[in-house]
This record gives sequence, structure tokens and C-alpha cells, in this order.
Amino acid sequence: MSGPTPDTPQARAPIESKDQLIGYLASGSKPKSEWRIGTEHEKFPFLTDTLEPVPYAGPRSIRALLEGLRDRFGWEGVYEGDNIIALADPKSLANISLEPGGQFELSGAPLETVHDTCAEVNEHIGQVREVGDQLGIGFLGLGASPKWTRAETPIMPKGRYNIMAPYMDRVGRYGRDMMFRTCTVQVNLDFGSEADMVKKLRVSVALQPVATALFANSPFLEGKPNGYLSFRSEVWTDTDKARSGMLPFAFEPGMGFERYVDFALDVPMYFIMRDGKFLNTAGESFRKFLAGKLPQLPGEKPTMKDWADHLTTIFPEVRLKKYLEMRGCDSGPTRRLCALPALFTGLLYDDEALEGGWQLVKDWTAEERQALRDAVPKRALNAMIRGRSVRDISRDVLELARGGLMRRNALGCKAKSETQYLDVLDETVSSGKTAAENLLALYHGPWHGNIDRVFRDFAY
Repeated sequence: MSGPTPDTPQARAPIESKDQLIGYLASGSKPKSEWRIGTEHEKFPFLTDTLEPVPYAGPRSIRALLEGLRDRFGWEGVYEGDNIIALADPKSLANISLEPGGQFELSGAPLETVHDTCAEVNEHIGQVREVGDQLGIGFLGLGASPKWTRAETPIMPKGRYNIMAPYMDRVGRYGRDMMFRTCTVQVNLDFGSEADMVKKLRVSVALQPVATALFANSPFLEGKPNGYLSFRSEVWTDTDKARSGMLPFAFEPGMGFERYVDFALDVPMYFIMRDGKFLNTAGESFRKFLAGKLPQLPGEKPTMKDWADHLTTIFPEVRLKKYLEMRGCDSGPTRRLCALPALFTGLLYDDEALEGGWQLVKDWTAEERQALRDAVPKRALNAMIRGRSVRDISRDVLELARGGLMRRNALGCKAKSETQYLDVLDETVSSGKTAAENLLALYHGPWHGNIDRVFRDFAY
């Protein structure tokens, strides 16, 4: 699995043809022995005494968290101007970054097994808790901010957000909610060839709503139920339709790297970077940029770094870069952060499981896939497709994933299989209740409508 595109002379060389863009994606193909697992997750920091969001600056702040992690655990600071905005580990390729509202994100290293990536998650949670405890800062894993209004949510000092937020207001209702009030967990996985990428992309896109239902964990907003089990998933239905969604073209004949490049070329841009500063290109076409017709830089051609940056601003349910990113799930407690890589590693890294997944979804139409995706934010496991509930389909999916993990036979501590990380999802399917529904039962029961209890009972 590839890390960020390095800022090298090659990455800064002008792109002369679309073939180079296709080649960039194709260069992600690698033999199965080199396939890795990268887990990312976000969480909400909060002040433990007041339950308010954590500001960027001050003695109890995001800056203090980043500096504490840097000084105590050997991370390298990443700066924008004078502001520390991220942490990096050049050896492992892991990094810690900030989402617009201060959501704290670990982008994990590319690792060999689910055991490794789960250990990394637990180590990271231990580090942020150690630093956070001294600052009076806690961390909450939910898909959506349960208490704070947009106005109460701080804005991190990253230049790209000053461009993205106003543009979001023009293209959808939920753009600022997506930016400032949601958290996700995702897993990034490799492919072996163009054909392998296409099959994995199709299976994972079709099954992303099933994963969304299994991980639904965002039933609150501004202190009360919001009417959804995964509000974070609902947010994506009206954030920016030009850059999000279920990629119906991926299921059409001729799908491959070039077809995704053509899609990406027409996704409106947000920005480009020049001399360390963000240049606002919101709404412009990368296709025009490739032709040297970008109004902000007339006659100038993009670089591979520009292309890599642009690909990160596209937000479908599954995103193609030099690997595939599963983007459909709410953040949650540690067990669920480990369950997501187990689910998709089992499904996509074993040929038999992948074929089983394809047989499960291959006859679904684009309209049926979209209807399922639209139903899941409210109905989760009770959503239906072709007369079957997501709960029922989840049993098949988990059986396929478990079989794939068993055949991988990657044993961890005490010779335990990677299948152990699926147990929490088996419990969800067995009970028929998502994490969101369990939270709602607490809210309407023992919590007596007091949303503050979620911080005490579910902080890491």
C-alpha cells in the first residue's frame, strides 16, 4: 500500500497526457505477497469537565495534544505556517491529522495482518489517552457529534478548509456537517491488477451499505435523536453529488483505470498548492487544467502531486487511489475499529470469498444498489433489497469474510485467528440491534434523555 505522494522533482514535473494519470493508478497494482491493510479512524476530542469541544489553541487544546504526542512518543510535527496540524512517522508511513472540526484521525501504517492493525489502533488510543488525561481531554468514537452545534464547533487552521467550506455551501445541505460533525473508520486495501481492482471495487461498492448498517453509530445531533441510525451516512447523500455516491459507472462494461480517471477529471476541483499555499480553484475542472486552461494558472499544466491531491477530494463510497478505500462506516469503540479491516480483508483478500461476494451482488441493478444505500441511514439492518433484509445479507457477508480470514490463516497471540475481530459484528446481526439502536435505548431508558451520559459511558 502506498503512502502520500512525496514532493519530489518527479512529482512536480508537468503532466503531458492522460496516460500518465492512468499509469499513476495502475502503479498501485502489486503481487498478493505485498498486499497490506491500512486502517484509519477519527474521534471527537472533548474537555472532560465541561464536555465542550477542544479548541485549536490554548493550554487545553488540539495544539497541546499534538505537541504532547510529538514530544512524548517521537512523532514528527507537520506544520502549516506556525501551526502544527499533523504528526508523521516517516518510517512506518502512519500519520495523525486533523479534520476540520478538530476530529483527531489516525491514518495507520500499511500492515500485514488484522492483528497488526488492531494492535496499532490500541497503541494509538493508549497514546492519546495518556496525553489527553494530563490535559483533561477525552475522546469519543461516534459517527456524528452528539451534542455540539456547528457554531460551537471549532475550526482548525488549515488553509484547505477555508476553500472547501464556502464551496460546500453551494453544492449541498450537509457539507459543513460532513466536515465539522462526523467521524468515520475506514480500511484501505490493495489490488493485484486492473481486473482485480475492478472486481474488488464492484463488490465493495455494492456491499458498502451493508457495512454502513453493521457499523451504524450516529443517532444523535445537538443533544437529541436525529431520526437516523447513521446520520453520518445520510450526510453524504447531500454533501456534493458530483464527488460522492455509489459509482454506477463502475459496473458498466469497460470499467478500468481509464474510466475512473475520466470520472475524476470531471469532478470539480477544490484547490492546488503552490509555494506552500492553497490556491482556490473551487469548481474548476482538472480536465481543463490538464489542457493548460485553468483560469488561475493559464498555460500551466498540473503535476502528479496536483493529481494525487485532487484524488483525495473525491468522496465516493469506495475511493480508488493506488489502493481502494472503504469509506461507508461510522466510527465507534475499539472493537469496531478492528472489525472493519477484518470484514473487508476477509472479503477482498481471498479469491473464494471475493467470488462469493460477487455472486451475491452481481445481479443487483444500479437502481437497487442506490435504493439500498438510501434506505440504510434510517433502517440499517432492516433495509431491504430483492426481498432480503440487510440483516439477512449480513449473515452471508460475515460467513464469506470469516472463511476468507480462516484461509489466510494469519495467527496472532495464542494462535488466535483474525476471525476473532468479526465477533462484534456477529453479535450485532444476532441481536438485530445496531450500536445506534443500543445507544437510543440507553438515551430513552437509563440516561433519561441526558446526552451527556454518552461522554461518560462511551469515551475511550
